[in-house]
Amino acid sequence: MKLTSIIAIYALFWVMSAFLLLPFGVRTADEAGVEKVPGQADSAPVNFRPGRIALRATMVAAVLTALYIANYEQGWITVEDINIFGTPPGTEPAQD
Repeated sequence: MKLTSIIAIYALFWVMSAFLLLPFGVRTADEAGVEKVPGQADSAPVNFRPGRIALRATMVAAVLTALYIANYEQGWITVEDINIFGTPPGTEPAQD
């Protein structure tokens, strides 16, 4: 696998991880017992820490990328393993 492919896969996993981690550990003004700023949305976070989210996303993306590359090299799960619809009629399965 080329280095550029690994970087692209890591970037995809990083963005996905960052978006999935956004809601964790965030508290609203009501939950924190802090007075709201006039015009502030009720759901606005009080303790938003983008650095912490980026660090967590970096760690999760690194683990997911390592697992993806290991699976690519070792062939633990292949396309044939996740083909839930089976082989289309009139086609022959691929021969290795």
